[in-house]
This record gives sequence, C-alpha cells and structure tokens, in this order.
Amino acid sequence: MELFTQGLSLGHYLALGAVLFCISVAGIFLNRKNVIILLMSIELMLLSVNINFVAFSREAGDAAGQVFVFFILTVAAAEAAIGLAILVTLFRNRRTINVAEIDTLKG
Repeated sequence: MELFTQGLSLGHYLALGAVLFCISVAGIFLNRKNVIILLMSIELMLLSVNINFVAFSREAGDAAGQVFVFFILTVAAAEAAIGLAILVTLFRNRRTINVAEIDTLKG
C-alpha cells in the first residue's frame, strides 16, 4: 500500500512485469539445453504475471486478483516440486540433464 503512494504508478508495475516476462521468454528460447534453467524461466514467467495481477487488484481496490495469485503460486510450487523430482530421476538414469539427450523416451 505504501509503495503505491510513493510515486509508483500502475504503469511502473506493468513495465516491471513486462520486463520480467520478456527475460523469461528469452531464457526459454535462448537456452534449450539445460532443463533447470527452463524451469526457472517458467517460474519467472509466472511471477511476472503475478506482479500484474497484484498491481491491477490493488489499483481496482478488489482482492480477487490477489486471491488468484495464491492459486498461481500453489500451482507453481507443485510444478517446481514435480519438475525437480522428474529431473532427479532422469539424472539418475541417464547421467545428464541436457534436453537434447533426454528427448527420446525409451522403455
């Protein structure tokens, strides 16, 4: 609440969310070899969307956007936990987390 009264407008928060979203998209497209960096880029993308939800919710004076952020954070935490569990299993079996080497699924 105090940040909105100190000269930071809705546009500042939207610009921050857009910059973080662009960084995460660049991380996904530029680094296609390391699965951990891909997961981190997806998490950054979700967090940039959360910044926009909170900013719009605060601007409108409605708590619906902030409640929706809690659901997004829950899904992001589950995605991170399951993704890291899959990565640990793949690393134990294949000894690599390179996307180019683990793209074929053989039984």
